[in-house]
Order: sequence, then structure tokens, then C-alpha cells
Amino acid sequence: MSRKDIEQATVRSAGQTRVGRAGVYAASAVVAVETVWLALELPQSALVSDLGAITVAGWAAVACVGVARRHPRPLRRFWLLLATTMLLALAGRALWTSQRLAGQELPHTLPIGLIFTASLLTGTGALLCALTAPRTSLGRARAVLDGVIVALALMPIGWLLLFRNVALADLNEPLRYAGLLYPLLDLMQLTVLILVIGPGRPVWRPLALLGVSLTIRVVADSMYVSMAAAGTYQSGTLIDVLWPLSYLLIGVATRLAPPQHCQRGDDVAEVPLPPWWRVALPYLPVGGVIAAALLARDASGHSPLPVFLALLGLLAALALRQILAANENLRLVARLRHLAYVDQLTGLPNRLAFTRRLRSALGGAQPVAVLLLDLDGFKQVNDRFGHSTGDTLLTGLSRRMRRAVADDGMIARIGGDEFAVLVTGRTAAPERLAERLLASLHPSVGEEVVGVHPSASIGIAEYGPQHVTYTDLLRDADIAMYAAKAAGKSAYRRCTPALRESAVGRAELIADLRRAVDEQQLHLEFQPIVDLSTGTVRSAEALVRWRHPRLGMLSPARFLPLAEETGLILPIDRWVIHEACRAAATWQAQVPSATVAVNIAAAHLQRPDLIATVTEATAGAGLAPRALTLELTESALIEGSDAVIDRLGQLRELGIRIAIDDFGTGYSSLSYLHRIPATELKIDRSFVARLSEDTRAYATVEMVTRLAGAYGLGVVAEGVETERQHDAVAAIGCVQGQGYRYGRPAALDELRTVLAGSAPATVSDVAESGLTLT
Repeated sequence: MSRKDIEQATVRSAGQTRVGRAGVYAASAVVAVETVWLALELPQSALVSDLGAITVAGWAAVACVGVARRHPRPLRRFWLLLATTMLLALAGRALWTSQRLAGQELPHTLPIGLIFTASLLTGTGALLCALTAPRTSLGRARAVLDGVIVALALMPIGWLLLFRNVALADLNEPLRYAGLLYPLLDLMQLTVLILVIGPGRPVWRPLALLGVSLTIRVVADSMYVSMAAAGTYQSGTLIDVLWPLSYLLIGVATRLAPPQHCQRGDDVAEVPLPPWWRVALPYLPVGGVIAAALLARDASGHSPLPVFLALLGLLAALALRQILAANENLRLVARLRHLAYVDQLTGLPNRLAFTRRLRSALGGAQPVAVLLLDLDGFKQVNDRFGHSTGDTLLTGLSRRMRRAVADDGMIARIGGDEFAVLVTGRTAAPERLAERLLASLHPSVGEEVVGVHPSASIGIAEYGPQHVTYTDLLRDADIAMYAAKAAGKSAYRRCTPALRESAVGRAELIADLRRAVDEQQLHLEFQPIVDLSTGTVRSAEALVRWRHPRLGMLSPARFLPLAEETGLILPIDRWVIHEACRAAATWQAQVPSATVAVNIAAAHLQRPDLIATVTEATAGAGLAPRALTLELTESALIEGSDAVIDRLGQLRELGIRIAIDDFGTGYSSLSYLHRIPATELKIDRSFVARLSEDTRAYATVEMVTRLAGAYGLGVVAEGVETERQHDAVAAIGCVQGQGYRYGRPAALDELRTVLAGSAPATVSDVAESGLTLT
């Protein structure tokens, strides 16, 4: 938009604002003049009151049309229906005036009644088009019924208090009670307005003004009917000011700003629950109806016709309201059932629906099989592209898998990236179905997300005598699925007795491992580390063992990988550190310079309490920090963050020694040697084992030894088992050696015996103590 267009739009807006403000002032002046005129009972008061009502109604209609053009589209129908209401009020009042001027004192004619009734109905329609009104036809019908119930319930009360004289009025029979419709419809419209105003949100100010306008009209119509029935109503009295005043408030409402959000509902925001009084509003006046109906009976015990008709109408409206409520409850139950059994993202059945169907299938006579499918590496998709892309991918994959399964089974989403297929009968072999599912995951041309190649691991289990419940069948499918992942992913595996036995044994071992620390089933063995130049044992590596109550002695390779997977490695590491420090403290009485080495898991490096654990262990044992060496693998160090490097630096400042274990088998990057505050390198046993027959292994050990010397690091050759290996590492210049050549891992008492001599323990001492390899 050009600057000129903006300026022209600004000028038009300012002009419309001035015209609208002038209209409000003029209509207010008309109402004020009419009020003064009628209060002073000046001549032609009836004509002044009629002209005032016609003028203000016409202005309000024009104002509503104008605001409908300026406000957003969702509000236009609301304002146009209000404009129609004002035009009908103008037409009815004009017809009233013309017939009154023709000689009818109170022109109760059918056309006038129909016009005014139509204006009330269009006003109700406008309220049902408000932004906060119910969005469904059922909701709008319920709001109208609630208004009708309130109006009919208040009719006997109004008859008792105001309208009893209608039966005595000198009116024709069709018109005798027709006037009662005006306040009844007004009450219905006011009730609809109350229900339309949304709970838990700010009230739009035009609706508040409409509420005041409707309240004034209820008062005006009620007073008019009561006075007309009593024969005391005369045109041109102050009561006539109430109608143009109600029209004025509608016109003023057009000057208020539209709501900030002009959309018919927000599906994302949570809809607040209505207050109790809003739910009970249609039923609150019913108690008064009973008392009013009893009090309104005449001497013969008969109820007046309007009261009787109101009671019949109230019963019919309540019955219809209950029918709508029952229908709404049925729809709600269907919706809740859908939410309970259908996955909202993919539209597939969810875990609850799958398990119900599975349990039902197991009760039949047909064969039952379950395929459990887990998408491979889906977490990386969410981490790289975000959850929105992940959800889109899941939705597309679920459609493909549904087509692949077709009528051969029931597919369900039972977890984030987990799906399950139930196969009953002989419709398709589970293996053939698994192949179709894997093929369906291959992206077609144009569908592949850049860098994303979805695949899945599928486990298959068939129901048999070994299964007691459906959970056993799902467990076997899960076992087979993890076997497929271990086999390289993008594959399927059937659960076999061997797989089941292995998985059950693994689960039992994990459960036993949780009790191992508390029940003191773990113990340490120590393997000596020898100074190659003197043969003196100056250190030992603490190695944890598990004395299982049923399986006997278990090596670390049997249980430490499980401990790392389950997080149990942390309490095991803490126990090993404390026990190793206490053991080393007992050595220092014989060999003050003796040290102990402890392996630390990668997970422990990530924890900020590592420093507190180490300092607590050394202080509690009375061991100098320099007597403790923490052995860390290369992979754990390379994957460590800057916080890990800082943590290791703090340990070095305390005096703790840092050894890089299995050096040469990991990344072996020279760059990280500059960052990691290591004190020694432990050459992996795979190089030492090939020293005698592989020149490249010899060159590697020699290179590492020289590299360590250049960095000021000590060197320990691991896995020295023969005399030739010992001679080779000693000739290369390794400072220390460790392996069966010098001693097997042994209990603390056996190692203490080696260190108990008055002279420094040598390699020959170790051999004599029984720690050497036979």
C-alpha cells in the first residue's frame, strides 16, 4: 500500500469515527429530549414517544450495518442480524403509530405482534452468531431450549405477581394472552445471552451492553403487559422511554472495538469448564414454578389457562432438553471411546485397543501371532529435525505399514516409535508379513527426508503352551525384537527357546546384581603392577569380582556390561573406590610408596559428585590422594565434554593420578593428550601379545613409549604373560608391566603377603608367593 493510500484510509477512518460519534450524540439527545418531554407531560407526548422510538431504532439499524462493514468477517452476521432486529422494531413501531393515529387506542393487531416477535427471534439469532456462542447446531439448540425453559418457568411466577389482571382485561380472546409473549421472549433472549458469554474469559463489552438493553426491555414489556391488562397504560408516559433507551444501547455497542481474536473458537486452547450455576440455570426456577402454580389457582381449584399452558410447555421443553442431553452424552461416550482406543497422531489403534483385541483372540481356537516393530534410530530424527518432522514421518510410515498389513492383521501404535501387529488364523505367515512391513519402510522417490532412512527391527512370537497370559506373548516378541536389533537392525527374528532362556537369564542376573552391593556379594582381587627395572611391586590394580550365591564366581565380563546398561555401575564404582582405598591404606604400613589403580566407568565421569566420591574415599581410608590412580578408557575420555575435562583437572590438582587404559585401541588422538591431565598410559595387551612375531606391534609399543616420554607420562605394558614379552617390553623401555607373567589377580591377603617382607618385593618374590602363572 502506498503512502497516499494509507493517508486516504486514515482520513476515511477518522471521518467514520466523527460521523459515528455524532450519531451517538444525536440519538442520545433524542432520548433525552423525549424523556424531558414525557416527564413534563407536554402536548403530543404519544407522538413524540413514537417518533423518538422510530428515530433511535432507525439510527441503531444504520449503525449496525456500518459496523458490520468495518468489523472482521466472523462478526458480520452478528451485526447484520442486530440491524435486522432494529429494522423490525422500527417497522412495528411505525405500524403501531399509524394505527394509533387512525383511532385505535391500543392497536393490538396480529401484524404488529408478528413483527415484534420476529424482531425478538432475529435478536436471538444474532446472539447465537456471537464468537463465544456454541459452534454446533446441537449446542445452539440447547442454548435456545434453556432460554425457553427459564421463560416458561418464570411465567407462573410473573402471572402471580404481575399479570393476574390479564384474564380480566377487555381484550379479544386471541389477544388476551398474546401480550404475555413479549416478556416471555425477552426472558428467553436474556437467558441465551447469559449462556453465550463464555465462562473463564473476559466479557466482550458489546455483549454486556446488549445484556443491559435486554434487561431494560424485559422491564418495559412486563410493565406494558401488566398496565395494559389493568387498563392503566397510556401512550406518551415515561415507560415509553425504555424502548428507545434499549435501542440506544445497541447503537452505542457498535462504537466499541472488536475482540482481539476474531476466530470462532480455538481448538488448541483448553475450553474452561462452565460454572455450576450456568449448568443449573435452566432448572433453578422450576422450584418456584410449583409454588406459583399452586398459589395461582382460583377458588374452584383450576389453574389459569396461561399458567396451565406454561406448565405444559415447560414439561415439553424439559423433556426435549433431556433428549438433547442424552444424545450429547452418547456422542461424548463415543468420543471418549475413540480417544481411549485410537492413537491421536497416526489414527491407528493404541496399546489399550491392541491388548483388548489380543486377549480376545487368545480366547479363541485360531492360531495367534504377534509382531513387535521398533523403528531404528528414530530418536536421532527427533533430535536432528525436531518433533514436528518426527510426527510427520511417523504418520507417513504408519499409513505405509497399514497398507502393508492390509486385511492380514491388526496394526497398532503401542509406544512412541513402537508398533505391534496381531495376526490370527492362517491369513498370512508372520515372516512374510514382516518382510512386507520392512519393504514398506523403504522411502519412495520424492518421499525421503534428507538424511533419514527409516528402518525397523521386528520380533515375532507365536502363542503356545509356554505362554500363560498375553503379557508372556508380548514379552517373547520383545525379546525377538531386541535380537533383531542386535543382529544389525532392519531385520526380523522369531522368538526361540534359546532366545527366551537367554533373555530370562539376563533379566534374573540384572535383578540379582541390584542386590549384590547391599548383600556384600562383591569382592576385590588385586593384580600387581611391577617396576620392570627393579622387579619391585609398587602398585596393584583392583579388579571387582562377583561371588554369586547360585552361579558361583563371575568375571567382570559377565556382569559389568549389564551394570553399565542399567546404571548399576555407579554404586559398584563407588564401592570399588572405597574398598580399594582401604586396602591400599593397609599396604602403606609395609611399602609407603605403594599405590592402587581403579577402573572408572564412562558414566561416572559425567557425574559432578565424582570428586566428592574420590575425596571421601581417600580421606576415610587415611590414604594420600597421590596413592590412587583412576583408569579411564580412551573412548570415555574422547566423548567427554569440557565439564569432564575440568573435573579431571580438579582431580589432578588434588593429587589423584589419571591413567589412560587400553591405549591404542580407541581413537589414540594426539590432540586430546594435550587436554587430558593424564599421568600414564597403559598399552593394550593386544599389542604386547604380538611383540615376538609382529614387527609392527613392536614398533607400535616402542612409539607409544617414546611418545609417553615426550609428554612426561609413565607407561604400563598390559598383558605380559611370557618371558619373551617381558624381555621385549623391558628392552623397549617400558617403565612398568602387568600381566600373568608377574601374577594373577589375587585376594588382598595374598597380595599383602607379597608386600609383607622387609625388603622390597621383587618379581621372584611374587612368583614364590604363588601369584605367577604356572
